[in-house]
Amino acid sequence: MTSDLDEYPEFLSFRTANRKSDTQEVAPAIAPVHSESPDEQLDTLYTELSAALADELLTQVRALTPQQFEILVVQLLVAMGYGGSVRDAGQALGRSGDNGIDGVVKQDPLGLDKVYVQAKQWTNNVGSQEVRNFSGSLTYHKASKGVLITTAGFSSSATDTARQIGNIILIGGDTLADLMIQYGVGVITRSTYLVKKIDSDFFEGI
Repeated sequence: MTSDLDEYPEFLSFRTANRKSDTQEVAPAIAPVHSESPDEQLDTLYTELSAALADELLTQVRALTPQQFEILVVQLLVAMGYGGSVRDAGQALGRSGDNGIDGVVKQDPLGLDKVYVQAKQWTNNVGSQEVRNFSGSLTYHKASKGVLITTAGFSSSATDTARQIGNIILIGGDTLADLMIQYGVGVITRSTYLVKKIDSDFFEGI
């Protein structure tokens, strides 16, 4: 049965619009779901904070003078267990080199073994030629081990050369920053949080 109103185009448009609105479904609001557990979220946040700290730390290191960089490397090596004391290591590493330091540190506090160290406060990657030159210095000093430290990085050929030589450890800027954080050189602990969990053994033993 047709209504008299159907004769008016305006009414037909109105009724058609209402039918469309009735059939439209409203998408339900979806609450955000965290796929990570609280522990995983903490781990992610810790990783992000550590990465940001390493970047900031490396920026500070690159802004040091060559003499300040000398002191930094000496303190880091001592914190890692080399040189015995800052005074001993400072004497061993006191010769200024090319934008850094060159010298010998004790591998152990007693000085039973020694490691030749070369540090370069560079902004460009260290190439294979520098690694070969360092290897020649090791041979000249009759040193069996060497550590080459830089505030930059190493080219792929430098890494391959060091691997072939076998007795040279390469420490780039990122690793340098990580070691400083690990051994507490140039950083302080701002906050400490204790994350505890249920002691299942305690409850099983009741």
